[in-house]
Amino acid sequence: MRNKKPVGRAELMFCEAFDRLKKNKPDRLPKGSPVSQNNVAKEAGVDPSALRSARYPELSAKIKRWVQEHPHEDSQSARQATMAKRAATRPLRDRIEALTIQRDKAAARLLDAEAEIVRLLMRIASLEAQLPTPKLVTKLPQRSGQN
Repeated sequence: MRNKKPVGRAELMFCEAFDRLKKNKPDRLPKGSPVSQNNVAKEAGVDPSALRSARYPELSAKIKRWVQEHPHEDSQSARQATMAKRAATRPLRDRIEALTIQRDKAAARLLDAEAEIVRLLMRIASLEAQLPTPKLVTKLPQRSGQN
C-alpha cells in the first residue's frame, strides 16, 4: 500500500483496528487474537463481511501481506488452549482419582482391623474374667526340725 491516507471513515476504522491488532492492544477482541481480515473487521466493531477485498483492495492486500510476514506462532484460540491443557492434565487427574480410591479403601481396611482388635481385646478380657482365681498362699507350713 502506498503511503496513502484512508479515504473514508470506515477505512480509517479498519486501519486503526489493524494497527491495534498488530500491536496486540485490541479494544474489542481478546489480547493475543491473531491478525486476520475477519478479526480486523471485528476489532473495528463491524461484521466481518464489511471488510471485503473488492471494496478495500489495498487494505486487504496489506493485511494479507502482514499475516504472511508475521506467522502467528500460537494459532490456538483460548478455547483450544484450555482444551489442550485439560487433555494434558487428564492423566494426572485420573491418577489422583485412582489414588484417592486406593487411600479410601486402605483407610476402611484399617478401621475394620482396629475394630477387630478392640473386639478381640474385649473377648480376652471376658475370658480372663472367667478364669478361676488362683488361691494365694497365705502361710507356708513350717518344716519340722527348724526353728
